[in-house]
Amino acid sequence: MSETISRPFTFVKDGVFYFSRRIPRELRNHYTSPRIAYSLRTKSPNIAEVRARRAADQLDEYWYHLRCRDAELPGKHLLRLQRTAGAEAIDQQISVSSSFVPLSEAVRIYLQLKGKGRPLSFRQAAERACGYVIDACGDKHLDAYTKADANAFRDALIARGLAGSSMTRVFGTVRAVTNFAASEQGLTLNNPFAGVYYDRSAGVTDRTSVPADALTTVQAKCRELDDDLRWLVALVSDTGMRLAEAAGLTREDFVQGEGGFLFARVQPHPWRRLKTKGSKRDVPLEGAARWAAERILDQMTSSQFAFPRYNKTDTTNANAASAALNKWMKKYVPAGCSMHSFRHSMRDRLRAVECPSDIVDQIGGWQTDGVGHGYGSGYPLEVLRKWMKAVT
Repeated sequence: MSETISRPFTFVKDGVFYFSRRIPRELRNHYTSPRIAYSLRTKSPNIAEVRARRAADQLDEYWYHLRCRDAELPGKHLLRLQRTAGAEAIDQQISVSSSFVPLSEAVRIYLQLKGKGRPLSFRQAAERACGYVIDACGDKHLDAYTKADANAFRDALIARGLAGSSMTRVFGTVRAVTNFAASEQGLTLNNPFAGVYYDRSAGVTDRTSVPADALTTVQAKCRELDDDLRWLVALVSDTGMRLAEAAGLTREDFVQGEGGFLFARVQPHPWRRLKTKGSKRDVPLEGAARWAAERILDQMTSSQFAFPRYNKTDTTNANAASAALNKWMKKYVPAGCSMHSFRHSMRDRLRAVECPSDIVDQIGGWQTDGVGHGYGSGYPLEVLRKWMKAVT
């Protein structure tokens, strides 16, 4: 306890030192919490003291600029209403050159302007990625970051054990935040986080498709157990839908087409958004997917959801669905296969019957390259159904 008291802005939990500092009352409107607290990632009192002091100094500097920005301009009441054009130009230059845009403020600008109507994951990705930068390099002005900082950031991500694909997403988010905030503030920025080298294949495993025999086994088990979890597996297995797309469906999203066949209308909902604009689509239901849809519609329930257990809050809990279903499937599929593997399987199955690639893209909600593919409303359901029947 004495070590904690003698070292300002720290406390110890399970032997690890944490930084902790209360946010001044007059600045709390800039934050979502009244206190800043995070791990200093060390059990050494001396190292913790150095890191805590550095963090405290950075906060003091940042809070000084926040106070200056929020404060009334001294002598404002003495300013003349009539200003010369030359004086206004000088003031504008001073404003731009003295603009203080630390990365934490850049995140706020980015989320305030681009985060409207976006899912919580959008905010979390921006805050997490830029938080990694602040942890590794400090909360600096945007134009103060250097290539050495970017390289240090890369090394910190590698030390965290991030795979190359995850590092690509994190770097992409950091570049998007910094470029957007710099543009909004009128700053000319040579972004040091662009062109950073790292092994993009490190830690990346190839996605595995579910083999035909394993697919048959899983679908047979689904019919045997015949419950809502297995309906979800069966639905995904013969449509290639993303798990979140399927788990967030309503009963009304199962529509009967002309001739009596069923299709699923994959569309955005307040509780479950779609990954891309092209993800909005109609998917014919054949084979195990049709069986699952019929079982869902046969149920007498007051819920609007096809899978109520994963829609108990205002957001579809696709993570819970993934954990439960992957655990159940493990004994029936090869190592490396998961619920997402059905999506890869569907693409392989459609390739095997020589389905045109743009039809494959429309069925799976994948982006099709080329300007021409943006015209028209796509293939009619009858054409899509013909190919779905060919693979089920």
